[in-house]
Amino acid sequence: MSYRLKFVPAAMREWQKLALPIKAQFKKKLAERLLEPHIPASRLRGLNDAYKIKLRASGYRLVYQVDDAEITVYVLSVGKRERGNVG
Repeated sequence: MSYRLKFVPAAMREWQKLALPIKAQFKKKLAERLLEPHIPASRLRGLNDAYKIKLRASGYRLVYQVDDAEITVYVLSVGKRERGNVG
């Protein structure tokens, strides 16, 4: 079963600022996560059902939350992680 993907407005603004190669890397990983979004190793502490996708070479990370009732993955934040902030 494939989950739907939605962006919160702030995350969409961040997404639109990304360079095309970064977007392409995230799109590939998001396609995989929409099939199986619950990855224990990527789980974030402090947020319910929240996970991350990291692009280590570029320093970017994407944070998403899974809503199993709606079968939807919500992208909460995209950006470079600095000083403990998500994006």
